[in-house]
Amino acid sequence: MAASKVSADPVGPALVRLSAGLLLALLHGWPKVLGAYGYLVHGQEWRFVKTVADIGFPAPAFFAVLSSLTEFLGGLLLAVGLWTRYVAFFVLFNMAVAVYRNASRGSFDELAFLYAVVALASLIQGGGTLSLDARLRKTARG
Repeated sequence: MAASKVSADPVGPALVRLSAGLLLALLHGWPKVLGAYGYLVHGQEWRFVKTVADIGFPAPAFFAVLSSLTEFLGGLLLAVGLWTRYVAFFVLFNMAVAVYRNASRGSFDELAFLYAVVALASLIQGGGTLSLDARLRKTARG
């Protein structure tokens, strides 16, 4: 029985994708999802809606919820490499808006920029060999 070897080449990008995705989902997306829940279900104030309105988006509550779901679900999907390129597109757009918002206020959001770079790399490269995308492709081929 041959031992299974994993080369170091796919490990680095997978580790970056996993780390960035989990951090985005758990540290940024989840708190926003909780805020959205309180806003939609209990009528609580949610300052993120005002932030989205200040950027100029129409229907700010809708786009605030969409942004929250993108950060949370998109972060989780990016972490495991499922539908990677599609998810990366939405995460990239979301982070580009965050970078733009902060730049227009005279500040620079390094973390949003880094998430955007990881999303761009994932959009270009896909999930790689250590992803659920690769596992699904392998299963589909038989």
